[in-house]
Amino acid sequence: MKFNERLRMLRKKAGLTQTELAEAAGSTMRSIQNYEAGKRYPQNIEIAKKLAAALGVTSGELLGEEGEIIVDAGERGGRTSARELRELVENLSCLFAGGELTEDDRDAAMKALTEAYWIAKSNAKKYSNKK
Repeated sequence: MKFNERLRMLRKKAGLTQTELAEAAGSTMRSIQNYEAGKRYPQNIEIAKKLAAALGVTSGELLGEEGEIIVDAGERGGRTSARELRELVENLSCLFAGGELTEDDRDAAMKALTEAYWIAKSNAKKYSNKK
């Protein structure tokens, strides 16, 4: 389930309108509308925590595991990093959820993704400033 769907479901379960959620979380109704429409995503974990508290859930329940990773990517690398990671996760979720790939192809895609991750991590260490 995507963040926007999870947020809408939790808001309705809590019996809140978008306006009430916005007020409880210290946000704007427009932000809540954009979150639920899938146009925006919380820019940092503090916003997600306020939304979660207003809904009576944890940020993990609101964001899901992948959501926490995406928010973290946004805090570390900016909006572009968060957007690109969110798109990647959504596309991979669709692919692994029963796309047209065989199990061997899905395994190969996962192996390639894992290798790309470790290469990027290695390069980041190699080129980071050492104190």
